[in-house]
Amino acid sequence: MKYLDEFSNPELAKKLLEQIHSATTQHWAIMEVCGGQTHSIIRHGIDQLLPPDIEMIHGPGCPVCVTPLEIIDKALKIAARPDVIFCSFGDMLRVPGSDADLFRIKSSGGDIRVVYSPLDALNIARQNPDRQVVFFGIGFETTAPANAMTVYQAQRLGIDNFSLLVSHVLVPPAIAAIMESPACRVQAFLAAGHVCTVMGTGEYPPLCDKYGVPIVVTGFEPLDILEGIRRTVLQLESGRHELENAYRRAVQAEGNLAAKRMLDDVFERTDRGWRGIGIIPESGWRLSEKYRAYDAEYRFEVTDVHTDESPVCRSGEVLQGLIKPHECAAFGKQCTPRTPLGATMVSSEGACAAYYLYRRLELKEASGV
Repeated sequence: MKYLDEFSNPELAKKLLEQIHSATTQHWAIMEVCGGQTHSIIRHGIDQLLPPDIEMIHGPGCPVCVTPLEIIDKALKIAARPDVIFCSFGDMLRVPGSDADLFRIKSSGGDIRVVYSPLDALNIARQNPDRQVVFFGIGFETTAPANAMTVYQAQRLGIDNFSLLVSHVLVPPAIAAIMESPACRVQAFLAAGHVCTVMGTGEYPPLCDKYGVPIVVTGFEPLDILEGIRRTVLQLESGRHELENAYRRAVQAEGNLAAKRMLDDVFERTDRGWRGIGIIPESGWRLSEKYRAYDAEYRFEVTDVHTDESPVCRSGEVLQGLIKPHECAAFGKQCTPRTPLGATMVSSEGACAAYYLYRRLELKEASGV
């Protein structure tokens, strides 16, 4: 597999860092949107190698983290039914709901299965025609095409015991919401390369123009991120606010046209709640009327489930870039990967999990604990 060693070359990283240092003359706050980028930044210590005036703010681009509490509670309610086989990716099983998580439902007798693709769930439905099979479809634009294809296939094959619990969210409306927040400090964005691989880059230039911010599409390896930061700093220092594609080996301006056609057919835009943030207008997808029969919320009549966020967990502020994970009083105390209060500590892409995994001892030494 190419583009692993090549994009972790320390000599090239040193050159990029030198260019970033020489270009930086004032304080700049840059948000990396994607949780995968956050983990790469913290794991490799990229933020500690940057000039002191470059602040990396961690964004809301972790699909598990932003799945709202009420969707988790709907999943728990459906998964507890004896006539249901509930299928999910493994990273959702420990995300806390109001009173439990999917692991607890499983230990109480719920038939919950970890799958590696929504098509696995569709095959389970074919093999169990006397059971209802539900797949937990979460994530950003990256995972949506496979979920859309699965619903399309279910309808085409007449598999009526399959349904999708949908919680898909979209990146551009989240960027707009962040920029319109009175507490916003973000001056530029590193956009998620895998999202743009699917959707292309067409939605970003209007955001650059409207909010006066540079947006640079980047990948996830250390050199990808450093190159994205370098381009961002050069724009900020010269007063420009444009879209740049620093991930051309994967991202084309038009995106994946076949995937976009499938998304347009199966889904429609809707207002969507984000965990810890609230409702962002037109920021998500739901199944279109043509496929509404495969919507698990309607099939199992859980559309009226509403919840309140934990008053202790500050994951919403972390997701908005208002605080760093360790600035939450519960971090590493009441809230750990074994006893998480919020999804940002559970998810493999969560900012709290990244700080706990890679910075915990360092933070303890700095605080004298």
